[in-house]
Amino acid sequence: MDSGAVATDLSEKGEALSFRREESSGAGITHPASVQQHRWYAVHTFPRHEKRIREHMGDRDVDCFLPVYRMVRRWRNGCEAQVELALFPGYLFARINPENRVRVLEVPGVLAIVGAGREPSPLPDSEIEALREGLRHYNYEPHAYLAVGQRVQIKAGPLAGWTGILVRKNGGLRVVLALDQIMQGVAVEVNANDIEITASVVPRTGLS
Repeated sequence: MDSGAVATDLSEKGEALSFRREESSGAGITHPASVQQHRWYAVHTFPRHEKRIREHMGDRDVDCFLPVYRMVRRWRNGCEAQVELALFPGYLFARINPENRVRVLEVPGVLAIVGAGREPSPLPDSEIEALREGLRHYNYEPHAYLAVGQRVQIKAGPLAGWTGILVRKNGGLRVVLALDQIMQGVAVEVNANDIEITASVVPRTGLS
């Protein structure tokens, strides 16, 4: 029926009533395409505010991912306690529609959404999911960002296909993955059987 077409109905007494039916303009309707626009973005925060910001984002129904690791911290009085810290200090990840990024930028403690100029740069969903899944299978810890060095490729597990720099620590092997977009590195504990030396040209070093 065309917009503004006249239709009829019956009153309680059976009398014909006329009314004008307006077609919906679709305003306010969420279409599937808008859902597909949600992408992962790196969010730059004040240091040591990552957990609180994650809580604020949860209150705003923002899908948020904060990678963490655990370490034993010794206090001045000699006591030891296991603490949970942000894997990438000063950063976490949020899945949003870039048109609604103000919901993230208004969160206290958020400095910016990482991007090129004023436009945020999305991260591949597959790599965020691989990082999330890898936390369940590997021991992670922060590491200085490295751009050059001997590279190896992880052959097995959720991070299979990722390449990074091989280092040794405390007699064990770790692969340092470089997250170029936020200039951060992360060291992943691996087994020697799960890595192999790669060619000099490396197509993938982590989140980029």
